[in-house]
Amino acid sequence: INTTGCYKEFPYISLCGKERNFVKCDDYPFVFTHVLNKEDQEELRLAYNHAGDFLTLTFQPEKIFMLPETGRVYHPAPDRAGSIGLIRSKLAIEFSKYFLFDEGEFSPPTQFIYENKTYNLDRHWYHNVIKTKPIQTIGI
Repeated sequence: INTTGCYKEFPYISLCGKERNFVKCDDYPFVFTHVLNKEDQEELRLAYNHAGDFLTLTFQPEKIFMLPETGRVYHPAPDRAGSIGLIRSKLAIEFSKYFLFDEGEFSPPTQFIYENKTYNLDRHWYHNVIKTKPIQTIGI
C-alpha cells in the first residue's frame, strides 16, 4: 500500500530492485497464480507473482471467496499486502467448477471441493477485512 504521500492517485507501490513503481489496479494487486501440491509437503501452497516455489503461502481452501457480483475469487493475503489476494482468472475458472451454491447462484458459494475433499467455506473473512480496512481499489 502506498503510504509515501507521493502520487496519491496510485494506492499501491511495487518495489522492484531500486525501482518504486506506483500502481493503480482494477482490484487487488496481490495475485495468486497457482496451487503447488508437492508430495514431500503436507500442506498445499498457493503461489503468487509467477515466482514458482519462491513466493508461496499456505493454501486455505475453506477461505476461498467468490464475489457473485463480479465472479472474482479471493484468498487471504498477508496483512502488509492488504489482507486480500485475487485468484488469477485462469485458476478462478478452474476453481469455479468445484463450487457448490446451497443458497442459490446469487449468493457466494457455500462449499468448495478440492482434491476430493469438501470444504465448508468461510464466507465472512472477506467482508470482515473490508469492514476493518479502507478499500484501496478502483471499481469496487
